[in-house]
Amino acid sequence: MSAPVVPDAHPRGDLAPAPGRLPAALLMTGSCLPVLGAVLLAPVLPRIQDHFETVPGAAALVPLVLTVPALSLALLAPFAGVIVDRLGRKRLLVVATALYAVFGTAPLWLESLPAILASRVLVGVAEAAIMTVCTTLIGDYYSGRVRDRYLALQTMCAAVSATLFFVLGGALGASDWRVPFWLYTVGLALAPVMARFLPDPVPSAEEDGKTGDEGPERRPFPVRRMAGICLLTVFGAVVFYTVPVEMAYLLDDAGVDSPGTIGAVTALASAATVLGSIAFTRLSPGRRPLPVLLALCAAGFLLMGLGGSLPLLIAGAVLNCVGTGLLLPSLVTLAMSRLHFADRGRGMGLWTAAFFLGEFVCPLVLLAGKAAVGTLAAAVAVLGLATALVAAALFPASRRS
Repeated sequence: MSAPVVPDAHPRGDLAPAPGRLPAALLMTGSCLPVLGAVLLAPVLPRIQDHFETVPGAAALVPLVLTVPALSLALLAPFAGVIVDRLGRKRLLVVATALYAVFGTAPLWLESLPAILASRVLVGVAEAAIMTVCTTLIGDYYSGRVRDRYLALQTMCAAVSATLFFVLGGALGASDWRVPFWLYTVGLALAPVMARFLPDPVPSAEEDGKTGDEGPERRPFPVRRMAGICLLTVFGAVVFYTVPVEMAYLLDDAGVDSPGTIGAVTALASAATVLGSIAFTRLSPGRRPLPVLLALCAAGFLLMGLGGSLPLLIAGAVLNCVGTGLLLPSLVTLAMSRLHFADRGRGMGLWTAAFFLGEFVCPLVLLAGKAAVGTLAAAVAVLGLATALVAAALFPASRRS
């Protein structure tokens, strides 16, 4: 497993000039749609719980309304990647974006909690295709430092949109818990624009020359090259989502129960993630090796878990989020650099599945850690120690590279 991001091994040729900014903006917007599904309903979950309080098992089923799309995305993204490579990128993205709107707005009319859960599973199916194709197309359209910048921008957009969607979900849900579901109609507006303005991707000149009898469909998929980065991505996603998922609970344990204060600290952490992503675009690959980034995240966790005061908790969260803002685009660019055009859909499907699997298990990992060591802060400190150990394990490979 090579720690640093290697340069793009497959430069684009004259056959595939990079598109303009509008396609990039569409891909960034599409990448935010799974974030919408992840945070939009968090503020209205208590209202949904109250509405279905007479339904057997509602206490367990209602939280799944928020989390099941991420699980569905994690399980199905590899299959979406196979479809991407076999049937084409653009067509799948347009169809999935339209279906995202259909499935996402279904709870506006559904009355049964099981039916709403089923619609949320289907939202995850659409999200799996959208996220996989958007990341794949960034790899198709761009190369080198330009590709790195857009992958970092993808992280920035996700961080900013998470905060925005959380606020919108709370504001729209103040009148009725169903109202936030109207935001899913953005897919109906986005799909035809994607169909019109996204160009059909083509391989670079170098890759196009490899499509003879030993065409891309006959070349073995680089399983071994992707296995290590996908395993690391699962862990990286746990690191990435710990602060957004657990910060409110950590603040509550520290005696902070003001929604305004919690919101302000959450926004500050999101801003730190954006700052890290901006720093990623300014640094050359040799100056952002994965062990260093993981060590930065670990330091933030240890400060949060062992600091013992509110200022140190906030400082640790900011430090950690700067690290995760650097870490996420580093992981995806490392994965992208190992894939040919014909493998990119499957590869990005596996990477997307690994990332969202990490998102899904993140609260479970912290819950298990809390049960083992007694407090959430101590569990975060243990995660920081584990992150430091992973960084140390990767350091020799980073030195060799």
